[in-house]
Amino acid sequence: MKRIGIIGTGIMGTDHARLLHTSVSGAVVAGVYDLDPVRAAEVAQSSGGARVFGNPYELIVDDDIDAVLVASSDDTHEEYVQACITAGKPVLCEKPLAPTVEACTRIVDAEVKAGTRLVSVGFMRRFDPGYAQMKRVLQLGEIGAPLILHCVHRNPAAVPGLPGPAVITGSAVHELDITRWLFDEEIVEVSVHAPRATSLGGGTPDPQILLLRTESGMVADVEVFVNARYGYDVRAELVGELGTVTLDGPPPTVLRRAGIDGRALPADWRPRFAEAYRLELQDWVDGAGNAASAWDGFAATFAAQTCVRALETGTPQRVELPPVPKLYH
Repeated sequence: MKRIGIIGTGIMGTDHARLLHTSVSGAVVAGVYDLDPVRAAEVAQSSGGARVFGNPYELIVDDDIDAVLVASSDDTHEEYVQACITAGKPVLCEKPLAPTVEACTRIVDAEVKAGTRLVSVGFMRRFDPGYAQMKRVLQLGEIGAPLILHCVHRNPAAVPGLPGPAVITGSAVHELDITRWLFDEEIVEVSVHAPRATSLGGGTPDPQILLLRTESGMVADVEVFVNARYGYDVRAELVGELGTVTLDGPPPTVLRRAGIDGRALPADWRPRFAEAYRLELQDWVDGAGNAASAWDGFAATFAAQTCVRALETGTPQRVELPPVPKLYH
């Protein structure tokens, strides 16, 4: 039984604790830390009576903790992940690995120096059954050589006045990771286009359109719209030489009434990707190693920051990643 320590009991940490306690085999929530001790105690109690720690570093080095899940604020990710590497403990860090390229670089360097892969990054879409089926179709050659990936990523509402770069680094970064994962190659050029902003975004430059070009010349377009109002909606279509494969959002249940034929949409990402989160956690607990690596986390942040530069300059930008360390080959 793997004993998991959780740092951060906000929305994601609480949900991960629930899944580990109720839906993931081979794991037990053994420790919890949060800046809010009351919230930490509530999550610990609902997770079977886990121990509440008063210090995150004490949780990381404790002999009764086998692996650590970091779901704290983005700006704390680097220090906690680094502490886990130093302690030699597997760590699953919610995205982003760290908010800056420089911080991600330090994490990658530390893991390379340690000589073993301990870090996983929570890009849960890699485990979504729909995306997984899309990749299988591509690998089997059922639609021929891939040409274009169309992506839609819409949220009902964001914090009013959310800065334009945050639309990319907080939301579109998922599509950056999925594009790399789906095609098994790097993004080499990006451009970002900002049409007329919605009047309901409180000043946020929203929506945005990202155009991504990969090493072999495939193109992905991403519409990210964080104030779409009507619900949480993620879709994708992969166009190949012989056909297409479309990712549609669950649920499969269709309601017909009062002249309407439709499906209910969730209010946020958790119901849509509930199964992806469960599968991600199970994979991590089992040590299967299918999650995004520290290098993947670095590459996603690097691409996101390049997109931010494209947004701010209004010009296409090259994504010039450094060589991949041997540890991640």
